[in-house]
Amino acid sequence: MVTRKNPIFDTATTLGKILGFLGVSAICGVLVAGLLVPAAAVSGSAASGSIQFFDTLPAELQVDPPSQNTTILAKDGSPIASIYAENRTKVPLDQMSPYIKDAVVAIEDSRFYEHGGIDTTGIMRALVSTVRGNKQGASTITQQYVNNVINESLVASGKDEDVKLNGLNKGVGDKLREMKLAIALEKKFSKEQILEGYLNIVFFNRDAYGIEAASKFFFSTSAKDLTLPQAALLAGLVNSPSAFDPITNPDNSKKRRDLVLAAMVNQHKITQAQYDEAVATPVTTKVTPARQGCAYATMAPYFCDYVLHLLFNNPAYGDTQEDRIKRIQRGGLTIRTTLDPTAQTVAQQQVDGTAGANPDKWGASIVSIQPGGGQIVSMAQNTVWLPQEGKFDQTQNFNVDVMDANGNDLNGIGGFQPGSTMKPFTFAEWLNEGKSMNTTINASVRRYPQNFPWKNTCDTPTVGWYDATVPGSFDLQNSDEGYYRNMTVLYGLMNSINTATFASASQIDLCGIQKIVDATGIHGGLPARDDSGKITNPNPKVTMTTLANLIGSTQTAPLTMASAFATFAADGKYCEPIAITSVKDQSGADLPAQSPNCKDAVKPEVARGVAYAMQEVLNAGSGSLIRPSLSTRNNFPVAAKTGTNDTNGSTWVVGYTTGLATASWFGDPLGNQSRYGRNITVNGKFYPSIDGYMIAGPQFTNYMLSVAPAYGTNPFQQPPSNLLGSAPAPNQRSTPSNPAPQTGNGNGGNNGNNGNNNGSPGKD
Repeated sequence: MVTRKNPIFDTATTLGKILGFLGVSAICGVLVAGLLVPAAAVSGSAASGSIQFFDTLPAELQVDPPSQNTTILAKDGSPIASIYAENRTKVPLDQMSPYIKDAVVAIEDSRFYEHGGIDTTGIMRALVSTVRGNKQGASTITQQYVNNVINESLVASGKDEDVKLNGLNKGVGDKLREMKLAIALEKKFSKEQILEGYLNIVFFNRDAYGIEAASKFFFSTSAKDLTLPQAALLAGLVNSPSAFDPITNPDNSKKRRDLVLAAMVNQHKITQAQYDEAVATPVTTKVTPARQGCAYATMAPYFCDYVLHLLFNNPAYGDTQEDRIKRIQRGGLTIRTTLDPTAQTVAQQQVDGTAGANPDKWGASIVSIQPGGGQIVSMAQNTVWLPQEGKFDQTQNFNVDVMDANGNDLNGIGGFQPGSTMKPFTFAEWLNEGKSMNTTINASVRRYPQNFPWKNTCDTPTVGWYDATVPGSFDLQNSDEGYYRNMTVLYGLMNSINTATFASASQIDLCGIQKIVDATGIHGGLPARDDSGKITNPNPKVTMTTLANLIGSTQTAPLTMASAFATFAADGKYCEPIAITSVKDQSGADLPAQSPNCKDAVKPEVARGVAYAMQEVLNAGSGSLIRPSLSTRNNFPVAAKTGTNDTNGSTWVVGYTTGLATASWFGDPLGNQSRYGRNITVNGKFYPSIDGYMIAGPQFTNYMLSVAPAYGTNPFQQPPSNLLGSAPAPNQRSTPSNPAPQTGNGNGGNNGNNGNNNGSPGKD
């Protein structure tokens, strides 16, 4: 049964309105008694009984900073991206146009400078108006500021459902609390501070919080440069951002703007002449859309995303990832990075030129770092973040580990099979054991059976074999029949001969190779998981006692490879890659960032020996086929290694000068290494099969020729004579007229890991 209202007390009746008025007056009697106190008394030390009553109300005012934009900057201070939950940029009052200050006061709170937080005249007027059936607000700017601060705190705490909107879901208790806090606010802050806070927090549009963001969004200008008509329009917008939106409701917006201008002239904020000119000005906008996040970065969107993930994964920014994301989106942080915009521009030009718009979705990437410090200089790939017609769109980062780009995403890329770019680490252990690079080895051996006596002092077992007499297995292969012969270890590395790598590995400790690989930071790009999918190791080892890994089987990120090669450039010092040099909060205080974290990883003489050998890769080995040429003889000292996996779906050149290490990659980023890079056309050129020197090579060369000189191209130090050894015979030192044209790995796919066979035959 529906209970009927007593018509005597129905607020729709005249008597009901009177009784309602008396009821509100009774509740607000303390306001009538106390709020008529002038502003000076409110802020005085001797408070009246009414003011003491307000001081006993719960919840002291806490003016927390509102959500502000986080800015990511390049090394030179130029902006990369803006990250926010609410698009807001705080500006001081003296950086706002005087028109906006006068306009807001004129239309929202004409007695702002006279009251002590509560406008009793406005309250009584609103009460009388309500009795007459015309609802009217009475909130001062101070009260509005309080309301915004409370709501902002609720949103920041994830309590959106508790937000109270003016006149919509506020009860008498809410209003009384708001009044109490407004009085407290006026005691604590000056009028200028309150007005500044209000103008920085107030909502103008879903893409514009605060006057600076609103000025940029609607007029593509700053708050300090607002004209009178613009300021009046924005001041009028505060009352109802939707109803008075100049984009969707220009007629309403003009009426509201002109009302603000009328208030300004009536209150002597502007002259009659200014008013006449302003009302004659048509409502026009020049919108600058808010572009939030790395997708709208001015440059390097994937580097930007990498930076964010470094912070999202850093416990110093919150107990949970949700807390960290919230802090970054709302905290107004300034993040200074290592990115060099000049180098980034060149890197982007190169990957776009290599494979910018290609329907077959071949990928290209470049990442470079500074040896001896680990600072990331550039990070680029040939895709766009947001879909564009004719473009290869992709949100996944080709250059980094899954955990640094996609978090727990099971479908993350996490790098690519590095192929023969892993061979220098076997070579490094050869030198580390005091052996000469000009020692002759037998590279004709192709069979390494299950019982082969590998030396392995690690706890992990030796896994895999190459033996065609075992069903399902096969002998180790090179890509060219002419390389199954005796040669020096140096010659084998120069020309990327698989059988030479295994011949040298058979004479050294596999555990020694493992130690060098670990010390130079090499790890798998895909996290290890248990059967349920839970991550057990975010950076799993590349196990060098699994034979397939001698020639590059495990997916590894280009950033990892660039950092490892930088160890050789830095005379054996490995430095973890860093992207963030400083983080400051809204007050300018420093927050945890990254600093160089370096260690001695390889003996200096070993690093010098590797650099010597990899210069010869470009001078006379597999890298000499790269065009345009980049060699010690023709340009400046460069060391590099080419690499290709078995399917030709992943091709590399990784190399360095004394001042810059770079990984250049080209291949199939989405096919899980299964798509063959054979019989393909790239940029109108047909390739029967692609190899490291063909596409990744020119990309590397062009980038290094342009960027490396700015970072230092001093000569590498010579290795000691005992590692060089005696000069090899001429037929071992020279390069054939048609040198080994590719750098594949014989990586063994997944089969080399299970011990049943050795995997695919591979090639050099």
